[in-house]
Amino acid sequence: MASAEDDLIARYFRPLATHAGALGLIDDAAILAASGEDIVITTDAIVEGVHFLPNDPPATLAQKALRVNLSDLAAKGAAPAGFVLTLALRDVREAWLEPFVEALGEDAVAFGCPLLGGDTVSTPGPLMISVTIFGKLPAGTMVRRDGAKLGDIIVVTGTIGDAALGLACLKGKKLLDDASACDALVARYRIPQPRNALAEAIRTHANAAMDISDGLAGDLAKLCAASKVSATVEASTIPFSDPARRILSAGTAGVETLIAGGDDYEVLCTIPENRWASFREAAGRAAVAVAAIGRMQNGTSAPVFLDASGMPMPLKRLSYSHF
Repeated sequence: MASAEDDLIARYFRPLATHAGALGLIDDAAILAASGEDIVITTDAIVEGVHFLPNDPPATLAQKALRVNLSDLAAKGAAPAGFVLTLALRDVREAWLEPFVEALGEDAVAFGCPLLGGDTVSTPGPLMISVTIFGKLPAGTMVRRDGAKLGDIIVVTGTIGDAALGLACLKGKKLLDDASACDALVARYRIPQPRNALAEAIRTHANAAMDISDGLAGDLAKLCAASKVSATVEASTIPFSDPARRILSAGTAGVETLIAGGDDYEVLCTIPENRWASFREAAGRAAVAVAAIGRMQNGTSAPVFLDASGMPMPLKRLSYSHF
């Protein structure tokens, strides 16, 4: 006789497991074939009260859980191959599961990343959604975070800081009187925009790359430490959205909030100067905005962020930290 967990999997998740290697979710494992390729594996979990709020819509939770992992693949230059999902639920409610599964299935199709398997467990604690994702790329071509070279141009995709401002809006902080602008910031917090369309260009042009999850300042510091170099960033060149710029002008949040707040899920990479023009062109073809914000420098100190007058900005914190 099938258990309640078997019934849950069969009803909600088996329809998403379209890859032959998923084996219809009737086995304890999945299988991926690879020939002349490397398989890239990464995992991220999102936890209620830490990465999302208790009243966040289930559809956006599905999108965030998958997309934060897709963002890691993009930064490595890898194409999605599939994912496994672990859900820790307090109870089984159709009203929550149906929109969650619908959004998850839509993203799986949109990003070419099918469900391969996973696990469901009950918990008396906070809701937790964990995704382990698999990507593929030509053997030996993964872009690591320890490859940055002196003189490399520091590049970021999209805009920085919107998610941190969106979370502040959700928590009731009055940043702007414009409700539509606040809604746009909340959307950036709830639904990341992974830059997988740029993966091939990153793999072809970048010396080092990582996704920005804990904040630009802190994640650049991690990249510098791994590559044993330092960096200088001109704060005036960091791409901020129009609502973010208006908030900065109003003084209701400062630059530190934007560059250390986390949840951007943009790509941070370093590009040799002689590849910058071709990378920018490739980004244009992929319809992904990119901005040059600084240079890799000699040394082992933390990255330096310069204000409009060229003076180092004092930063009390570099990134979000779980502990």
